[in-house]
Amino acid sequence: MSETLRNIEKANRQAASSAHHNAKHAAEATMTDVHSVANKQMSDHTEMKMADHTDMNMRADAEMTNMTMSGHGDPSNQDAMAGMDMSDGDMGDMDMDMPGMGHMNMGAFKQKFWLSLVAAIPVFVLSPFMGLHLPFHFTFPGSDWLVLALSTFLFFYGGQPFLSGAKGELKDKAPAMMTLIAMGISVAYLYSVYAFVMNHFIAPSGHTMDFFWELASLIVIMLLGHWIEMNAVMNAGDVMSKMAALLPGSAHVLQADGTTQDVALAKLQEGASVIVLAGEKIPADGVVQAGTSAVNEALVTGEAKAIEKHVGDQVIGGAVNGNGTLTVQITGTGESGYLAQVAKLVADAQADKSRAETMADVVSRYLFYAALLIGLIAFFAWTGIAGLDTGLNRLVTVLVIACPHALGLAIPLVVARSTSLAAGRGLLVRNRQALETAGKIDTMLMDKTGTLTEGTFKVNAVQSFTGSADENQVLGLFAALEAGSSHPLATGILAEAKARGIKAPAAEDVQTLQGVGLQGTVDGTEYAIVTANYLSEHGIGYDLAAFDKLASAGNSISFLLAGQTVLGLIAQGDEIKPDAQTLIDGLRAQGIEPVMLTGDNQAAAAVVAHRLGDIQVHAELKPEDKAKIVRQYQSQGHRVAMVGDGVNDAPALARAEIGIAIGAGTDVAIDSADVVLVKSDPQDILTFLHLGRVTTRKMIQNLWWGAGYNILALPLAAGVLAGIGIILSPAVGALIMSASTVIVALNAMSLKL
Repeated sequence: MSETLRNIEKANRQAASSAHHNAKHAAEATMTDVHSVANKQMSDHTEMKMADHTDMNMRADAEMTNMTMSGHGDPSNQDAMAGMDMSDGDMGDMDMDMPGMGHMNMGAFKQKFWLSLVAAIPVFVLSPFMGLHLPFHFTFPGSDWLVLALSTFLFFYGGQPFLSGAKGELKDKAPAMMTLIAMGISVAYLYSVYAFVMNHFIAPSGHTMDFFWELASLIVIMLLGHWIEMNAVMNAGDVMSKMAALLPGSAHVLQADGTTQDVALAKLQEGASVIVLAGEKIPADGVVQAGTSAVNEALVTGEAKAIEKHVGDQVIGGAVNGNGTLTVQITGTGESGYLAQVAKLVADAQADKSRAETMADVVSRYLFYAALLIGLIAFFAWTGIAGLDTGLNRLVTVLVIACPHALGLAIPLVVARSTSLAAGRGLLVRNRQALETAGKIDTMLMDKTGTLTEGTFKVNAVQSFTGSADENQVLGLFAALEAGSSHPLATGILAEAKARGIKAPAAEDVQTLQGVGLQGTVDGTEYAIVTANYLSEHGIGYDLAAFDKLASAGNSISFLLAGQTVLGLIAQGDEIKPDAQTLIDGLRAQGIEPVMLTGDNQAAAAVVAHRLGDIQVHAELKPEDKAKIVRQYQSQGHRVAMVGDGVNDAPALARAEIGIAIGAGTDVAIDSADVVLVKSDPQDILTFLHLGRVTTRKMIQNLWWGAGYNILALPLAAGVLAGIGIILSPAVGALIMSASTVIVALNAMSLKL
């Protein structure tokens, strides 16, 4: 039992060794407060990148600029990673959204709306309102030509996103919102041009009703709806640039004559030998050729481990070298590097997720087929009854009415309201699909470090084994030896001594006992801080009962030694976040199974899992393992949410139905997630799940109001009640459409948490 616990204690101490470095370098290289995360949302340089394939949602993924992590990274690093094969493009182009719409930023979309609105105003003033002839008019000689010109501009300029989007949807044989809008504006424009030709050249004495007013209003309202949603949702950033920022700008390449030359990372070749000085980042994956050092991989792996690296050991590009100097032979650059592989996992997962269909897509698809079917039936029926002109008029009326303004605003207005409420609670929603999916989640996968635990170590116990020194004196001697150390366990000891008001005596000749601890002299007496393994190897006795009790609780234990006498011990543990248990209980109350994922050792993970109520745990995981576990749960029919904060969590965050990033985590994790917890409070996960449920209910209500217009209007527009004198004129249709739009807007604003 004691031997097993000693192994656990050794693992825990090793696990502790990166908490200090993790906090230090994360502060330099990641966003760690509300302001820095919020600034991402408020950036005016958001970009929307819309792919040419399979995307069904109107989630404008944005690329935030001016986001290079302070003190790290170099623009040239993106060249170093440019060799990655991302299938559909490099990482800069992986943000995918609206099918067939090419590359377009939100600023251009905003400009498209305003220019279209300016062009639409004269059309509104000079065109008959849905065929309704009012007792006043503002026309003048040649105004019809102006309306035609402005409407043509609106159709090809303002309607371009929807026409391109429809092309992509039809190419994928999946008509949805873009196709419905494109059908409405295309029919309105083409029929209006036909009416213009008839009225001015073929049959000037008669009058064929045009739909220029409807064309202009549809384009402006739909552009407004999409802009509202884009502006409301905080979207994905450029993962490649965040990966590149984890690497140094250059490497010290060892030359044949023994000198070194600084080489830009983009020019670093496999097989080259590089010198990595203390405190520097390792430039690329490689193998240690010479030297020994503790390498901190926390920023890359997400776990609190500073691992001793010796000759022959593998090291990861982006990891931080400790207090030694290493000579590393490069084995992986570009697409073969660890970070590039993580980036590709993220890209693949996001490409798959972007294919998910939203509620609006489903409703739009059915409306498209229904309108097409009803319109064709009306065309043939009325052509046989009253002639081609009447049949064509009924067909056009049905197809134009099929795309109501209310449907275009139904979801964007709810999203805008929901994301506003979320921001007020410290939640930044990057993907509206996360709101729709929240109520369907049945499994919550959570990274341990940073999500459930603090990643910092605190003193849980101080014990004295001799009458010559009490607990405070033992703690003071520990603090004296650790005063100049940067080890995370030292940080915990010094913090405890300060909290107790203990002034540590001065220590002299403090030296590191490699892989063990420290030794030094205090007031002429030599002391050492050692592990249980050290005591056992040297045949020094200690209190096994005390050790067993503390180690079984997951503590890392250090002993204070004077000669061959053990004076006392200090037990430290990684703190579980105060609200972690509330989160676990809340998830279980909702029928959601909590599961902990960690790259940490099984023993340490099991202790945390037990303290949180014996939740499921998967330990000793690599980045690709977490994404595989997400897929395993999904293949079993589960709807999965993933919570994490490290680079190694990014593939799993992107793969899960909902990826939730801790706001104090790495940029790469944040840019792979759908939701960001700005306050890094686990309990906010419960708030998001509740928000998702109430938002989904409101979305469904609005879709019913928007689609309800069609359910009423399409049959009437087709003339099914013409036999009893009831037929929907465009003017009446416009009034119903307007009422539906107002109801949708008011209903969206009524959303509350």
